[in-house]
Amino acid sequence: MEHDSGLIGIDVSTASPVLIELLLDEASDSALFEEIAEKNAHRPEIMRVVASHTNTPEHLRQRIKGMFPDSASPDRESSAEKWPGERTGTFLQRIQRLSVSEKIQLALKGGKEVRSILLREPNKEISLTVLENPKLTETEVESLARSRSVADEVLRKIAKKKEWLKNYQILLALVSNPKTPTTIAVPLVTELKTRDLSILSKNKNVSEGVRATAKKILRARQGH
Repeated sequence: MEHDSGLIGIDVSTASPVLIELLLDEASDSALFEEIAEKNAHRPEIMRVVASHTNTPEHLRQRIKGMFPDSASPDRESSAEKWPGERTGTFLQRIQRLSVSEKIQLALKGGKEVRSILLREPNKEISLTVLENPKLTETEVESLARSRSVADEVLRKIAKKKEWLKNYQILLALVSNPKTPTTIAVPLVTELKTRDLSILSKNKNVSEGVRATAKKILRARQGH
C-alpha cells in the first residue's frame, strides 16, 4: 500500500511521536501542523504532541482539545499533564530514540542542529543522506570538507557534486584536508590559486602526492 508523503516527503501517518516532535520543532509552515493533525486523528499520542507543541497555531490546539473533552490531553492515560506539554529531551536525546529509517528521513528534512547531530552518526547511510538535504548550506559543506572527523565517504560525496566544487573555499578545504583520499585531492590541486598552491606545497599534513603535485604546478606557473 502506498502512503502519502505530503508536504515534507515523509509519511507522517506512521511516524513516531519523537519524529513528529522533531519535525514540528523546525516547521516553518503552519500547514504542516494541519497535515499532521489531519492524518493522525486516530493516534492520540500524536495528537497530544501536536496540541502541546509551543509552535502549534492556537486554533488547531483548541480544535484538538475539543476532540478530547474528557481529558487534559488526547492521551487519556496522561490526563494529569497540562497543555502545552514540555519537550521530551534535547535534540540529541530525542534523535537517539529514533529508528535508523526515521533518522534517514530526518537527515533529509531536518534543520541545522539536527543535521550537525546526524552527521556524527556512525551509520554512514544516515550521514550521507544529510548531504542530500535541500536546506544544507555551502557554509556547512565547507565546514564538512575541512573536518578531519567525518567519514571518507562524506568527503567523496562532496567532491562528486560539481555545484559545490564551484565554491572555491569548499574546493580548497577538500584539497587541504589530510582526510581527503589522495585520488580525490590530487586532481583538484590544479584548480587552486598560486598563493594557495604555495601554502599547500609546504603543508606536511597532506599526503606527499598532494604536496608534490602542488610543487609541480607551482613550478610550471612560475616558468621553471
